[in-house]
Amino acid sequence: MKRFLVTLLMVCFCWLLSMAQDGYAIKGAVVDTASSIKLAKSSIVLVHAKDSMLYTFTRADASGNFQLEGLDTGEYILFATFPEYADYVERFTLDSANKVMDFGNLGLVLRAKLLEEVLVNRRQAITIRGDTTEYDAASFTIQPNSKVEDLLQQLPGIQVDQDGKITAQGQTVNKVLVDGEEFFGDDPTLVTRNLRGDMVDKVQLYDKRSDQAEFTGVDDGERSKTLNIVLKDDKKKGHFGKIDAGVGSKDFYQGQAMFNRFNDKQRFSAFGTIGNTGQTGLSWQDADRYAPSGNTTLMEDGGIMIMMTGGQDDIESWGGRYDGRGIPSALNGGAFYSNKWNDGKQSINGNYKIGELSVEGVNNTITQNNLPTGTINTVSGQTFDRRIFRQRGGAIFETQFDSTSTLKVTVDGTLRNGETTEFNQSSGTDGAGDMLNQSIRRTTNDTEGVSAYLTALWTKKLRKQGRTLSWELNETIEQSNANGFLYSENTFYERGAVDSIWIVDQHKINDNNSSVFNSNVTYSEPFSPALALVLNYRLTASNGTSLRQSFNPAGVGNYTDLDSLFSNDFKLNQLSNQLGAIFNFKKGKSTVNFGTRVSRVQFDQTDRYADSRFERSFTNHNPQVRWQYRFSQQKSFTLSYNGNNTQPNINQIQPVRVNDDPMNIVLGNPDLKPSYTNRFNVSYNSFKVIGNQYVYFSGSFSNTNNPIVSNTYTDSVGRSTFQYANLDDESPFNYYFYSNFSKNLKKWNVNVGAGLNTNGNIYYNLTNGELNKTQSSTYGGSINIRQYIQKKYDFFVNFGPTYTYGQSSLQRQQNNNGWGLNGNYSFNIYLPLKFQITSDGQYTYTAATQSFDEEFERFIVNASVSKKFLKDETLRFSVGVNDLLNQNVGFSRSASNNILSQNSYTTITRYLMFSLTWDFNRMGGVSIQN
Repeated sequence: MKRFLVTLLMVCFCWLLSMAQDGYAIKGAVVDTASSIKLAKSSIVLVHAKDSMLYTFTRADASGNFQLEGLDTGEYILFATFPEYADYVERFTLDSANKVMDFGNLGLVLRAKLLEEVLVNRRQAITIRGDTTEYDAASFTIQPNSKVEDLLQQLPGIQVDQDGKITAQGQTVNKVLVDGEEFFGDDPTLVTRNLRGDMVDKVQLYDKRSDQAEFTGVDDGERSKTLNIVLKDDKKKGHFGKIDAGVGSKDFYQGQAMFNRFNDKQRFSAFGTIGNTGQTGLSWQDADRYAPSGNTTLMEDGGIMIMMTGGQDDIESWGGRYDGRGIPSALNGGAFYSNKWNDGKQSINGNYKIGELSVEGVNNTITQNNLPTGTINTVSGQTFDRRIFRQRGGAIFETQFDSTSTLKVTVDGTLRNGETTEFNQSSGTDGAGDMLNQSIRRTTNDTEGVSAYLTALWTKKLRKQGRTLSWELNETIEQSNANGFLYSENTFYERGAVDSIWIVDQHKINDNNSSVFNSNVTYSEPFSPALALVLNYRLTASNGTSLRQSFNPAGVGNYTDLDSLFSNDFKLNQLSNQLGAIFNFKKGKSTVNFGTRVSRVQFDQTDRYADSRFERSFTNHNPQVRWQYRFSQQKSFTLSYNGNNTQPNINQIQPVRVNDDPMNIVLGNPDLKPSYTNRFNVSYNSFKVIGNQYVYFSGSFSNTNNPIVSNTYTDSVGRSTFQYANLDDESPFNYYFYSNFSKNLKKWNVNVGAGLNTNGNIYYNLTNGELNKTQSSTYGGSINIRQYIQKKYDFFVNFGPTYTYGQSSLQRQQNNNGWGLNGNYSFNIYLPLKFQITSDGQYTYTAATQSFDEEFERFIVNASVSKKFLKDETLRFSVGVNDLLNQNVGFSRSASNNILSQNSYTTITRYLMFSLTWDFNRMGGVSIQN
């Protein structure tokens, strides 16, 4: 097999090399947009973008095709003209990454048709450039004084939920940039809810690659869904912001203050928020950033980064995430500054944020554990009171030494501390309802943490066109300390009578430290304008320590007796060496890159309490292939494959014992072998100017060979022991498919859309010695309608059914199959005398299943009436009701292996809010109303 792969790579390389040609060129064809008839003898004119001076020209042949060769590098403007047709104009660049520009079919529109359709050919609503989908903001209607978030909600393929979380093309958007730069450390809501919608020129959606990959032009597998907000030139000077204050019933309150001052390349922003409504405080992105990451992370080279927490437990498990569970109270503030000087050769970008979040509430969970001999049902409840305080600062400095060399330095650091108090109680019964176990558990803890990150990237363009060298260094440091108390009382029953009682009363101290150093050198060598090779060498060195101490009471309140069974002192050193070779071929409408990376990883773990040592080494192979075909500026297709090893983590091989949950005990398996996963991805993008018709779909499929699965034994009283094992004969897989379609209906002046999605998997686990096969799938569809009439009304409606299939082979009669229905809406009505009615709502229905005999239905409606004041309508007083129907009941269902769970929890319900908002704007240029 290896010989076949090597031979195949060599054949592909020789084929690509034979097809590569030198020179810069453009080509394409001129056609009638409506009839697709080729327009022979069309004029093709090329001018320099910097001064509009004529560079060269030609005419299309009898078939409407044209080609210009022997061109120089640079930025140009292309004009395509034909009598009685509107001119086609496009700006483009020829450089080492784009040596041959294939325009595909340039569609010209008859002037009469142009007037009839009220279209401007130079301002297409959507343009697809390779991986980037670009939206022209002027082509979408927004109301006066709207924010960027309101604009995003109009864009096909993009959704924004009530918390500000952005989903694009079925994937979560992780970064929102402003003019290509981070804004407040890439916190999305501080961009989308702060910047004004009428400041935006373009919105660009793409998969952002690493800085090194963007420099070399070759994909390195690191991708993050990103939005870039491009501002209008006349909206980069002046100041703007808003002040919002509100008081409500049931002691609810909220307040915001935001100020921004832009002076071309110099920008300053500051904000402060306070509230207990869940609408202010930590954004969803911050919640993810500050939540605990667990103790094991699979690194890019396939190695394992151990954060040395030794297994997450109740002493250190909450890091600041608010997910709608409980009642929050938040106070946050921050400042941002960026500047460019020396003709843009030097720049700095810095931000500082400080905040506190407190959450208290109740969780109730029903769990069904399907075993070969029957089921165990567990009912549990939890009350919690949590607080976290954190400070975070970061800066990015970039400098251009000359036209060939740059340096980018990034620093980031966080300080945090918190307190948590939790009380848990549970009871387990068998299928007949007989008692098996009962448990109560109380934990209190104080935590402190420090994290720091530093990276430096140097890039150099060498003398030969396309030959580059880059070197990236980074260091990550993590420190955390936890000090807490655990009291647990567990009662086990046998035939309805008490069999045994286990009491744990301990003082726990956890101290963890880790550091990871990375060095990555890349070199790119062009064999021709179309073919290049990128080589890389990465060195990763990490080390960490974890001290966990458990003390039993030697007297009342005197915890000095060390429990050696649940105490340990670990040290871990890890070294990884990686070599990679990736070929990149770009010719005509196709772009292909393929290659592999090979890593050798060694780690050495020492248990200093037990005076024992564990060493392990392994080799990873990470092949990748990616092909993109660009039919035209408005249509593209992408297909990719990558494979990677997944090594067993340290907790699967040699876990640290944690006794905070006596109902679940973990054992190690030093004989575990790595698994291998194959992933296939496909996507298609298409936009038609006439009718503003947008089509997108994407899909993914992956399967795993020699998978690592859980091997669980649950005894007669419901106590489970976990261990991990390899499966030789089974290959679990998972998949997803997402599609979206939208089109403007001119006759009714509305936009309609539809979407289909499905995801599912088949995975395995061992339960009491028997193989359990779990099948899980979700199918959904949706239809949406939107219309925007400026200063009159706007509305959006989206709804669709879902069907969930879930079954365990051990208990086929106990499944979680059922229908559901989801929908949401929003509308604004603009009345005389500057009054406005606003409402939004979310509907959820989940049918009863064989596992859960109760259906769930919820319709959350928010509504408000507001009155605008002042000539520019920037002062607004509003009266609103959150959850008008008082149906916001916290609820969720989930399935994992042979376990089904249903969760209900405290959340924010109905309240009345009075608020006053001043939205001020003193930006340069005339405010353009769409």
